[in-house]
Amino acid sequence: MTSTTVTTASPATAVGEALAPSGPRPRRAGAVAASLSFGWRALLKIKHVPEQLFDVTMFPIMFTLMFTYLFGGALAGSTEAYVQFLIPGILVQTVVMITMYTGLTLNKDIEKGVFDRFRSLPIWRPAPLVGALLGDVARYTIASVIVMVLGLLLGFRPAGGVLGVVAAVALLLLFSFAMSWVWTMFAMLLRTEQAVMGVSMFILFPLTFASNIFVDPATMPNWLRAFVDVNPISQLVTAIRGLMAGDVTAAQLGVVLAWCVGFVVLFGPITMRLYNRRT
Repeated sequence: MTSTTVTTASPATAVGEALAPSGPRPRRAGAVAASLSFGWRALLKIKHVPEQLFDVTMFPIMFTLMFTYLFGGALAGSTEAYVQFLIPGILVQTVVMITMYTGLTLNKDIEKGVFDRFRSLPIWRPAPLVGALLGDVARYTIASVIVMVLGLLLGFRPAGGVLGVVAAVALLLLFSFAMSWVWTMFAMLLRTEQAVMGVSMFILFPLTFASNIFVDPATMPNWLRAFVDVNPISQLVTAIRGLMAGDVTAAQLGVVLAWCVGFVVLFGPITMRLYNRRT
């Protein structure tokens, strides 16, 4: 007489086997795919909280109209003449100013513990940060379109044509993406959104107002002009004016691209080191 032993799987094991996916394990997402996924997450946040677009819709309109009609007659004799000089500059100011909201958003996610969950995922480590910056590029594009449409309505006529405008906006988006790494660094260093905003404004106000956005630096005192000439915002405005006018030089583009590379190379690794330590 033989006895047969029947082994019965525990309920937990049976449930685990039922829930386990069949087939080979999915491949780990690459750097590009992971970054694009987090970029899509940033866009979905805008979809569910459309108030986030207030800064990229109302600020461009307010800045453009206010500076055109406040300074146009005094600086150029008429708003029609001044708008030809102002629009490329106000385009830069509008987009560069809203880059600081990248740091505010990241700081909020960090304080909520969201990035602790991202760190546990088997993905390229910088993907959450790169994706957030890519998502913000969509916001910068919206602001750029609003400024250009309003500028055309006010009488702005770029001699460089459509290609010049598209190239200028593309250069601005690249610069803004690179500069946003500065604010991601502050998002890691500072503990509150208010602190991130305060430091960002402290840096951005001198860079944007002590520049060639509103007036020709030739009218400035020598000590101030020396700063304006090396200001990256001034160099960006010069290149964008050149692209829109159709007379940009390779040197002007090279300087701006060098600033873009410098921002990413310098602040990208610092941000990642702070990100790894903080999370």
